[in-house]
Amino acid sequence: MPGHKGPRPSTAAGAGDGLKLHRRPLRADGRDYSVITLRPGTRARFSTNRCHDTSHILSDLHGARLLGRLLWGLSFQRLPGTVVVVDGPHLDPNPFDAEPADPIVLAPAHLTTLTPQAIRRLRRRAAEPSHGTVRWHTWGLDAEVARARECQELRRWPAWEPPVEVRGAAVERIGGALVFRAPPSRLRLWAVDVVTLGEWSSRGMDYVYLDPVSQWASCGSDGEVQVFRDYHRKVSAARIARREVLAGLPPAAHPEDVNRLVWRHGETVRARRGPAVRV
Repeated sequence: MPGHKGPRPSTAAGAGDGLKLHRRPLRADGRDYSVITLRPGTRARFSTNRCHDTSHILSDLHGARLLGRLLWGLSFQRLPGTVVVVDGPHLDPNPFDAEPADPIVLAPAHLTTLTPQAIRRLRRRAAEPSHGTVRWHTWGLDAEVARARECQELRRWPAWEPPVEVRGAAVERIGGALVFRAPPSRLRLWAVDVVTLGEWSSRGMDYVYLDPVSQWASCGSDGEVQVFRDYHRKVSAARIARREVLAGLPPAAHPEDVNRLVWRHGETVRARRGPAVRV
């Protein structure tokens, strides 16, 4: 993860190998951390929600590609305390009821210990000026994605692969953030699954479970990444729906009732604005 000077103008907006990220070394709760964050010019946006006892990261296809790169590169880090934080301007309210998103924290379980106190401090310090810029290399990811695509297209899966390490893996809410942590082999498995989202779905939506324990999770996982082709349109409609719903409700309305009404009214807002443009 070497430093680099003179970025290409498109680097911040892209989601390929060599993505430029910010780094902040800091100390929190008695430990040293190397905090990696997205640069202000990065156009990817994310949200989160909790539904059906599962924590979700929500985005579009571009966001999924970038998230997969973050997971893959994180699996090869060697510096103890390395952590990726997605917060602030890169978070949207969720596209269903426009509730605020939780900050997203990605961590290698074998290198980084996170406590509620540490996460709260990391979140505060992540908004401060960067101490430097790094290139986030993801060598090997494209080849592994190509292998996964070939297997999917041929409906041919390896007869046996070495078991994926699960020690320390978890998806949990700590210190007000949604934390995804796993050992290297599981981070790489997650990365490939996330990068290929949307490639075999024609419904405008796709999802993958990020299960800390089972390599073949099909339901009931602790974590999930869900993408929508019209993610930004949904977020915009949810914002408008929440504003319009709140304008007609008393201040003491119960949050769950508000969210349910916003979810329903969002469909009306989207219909009012016309059909989505397919890209």
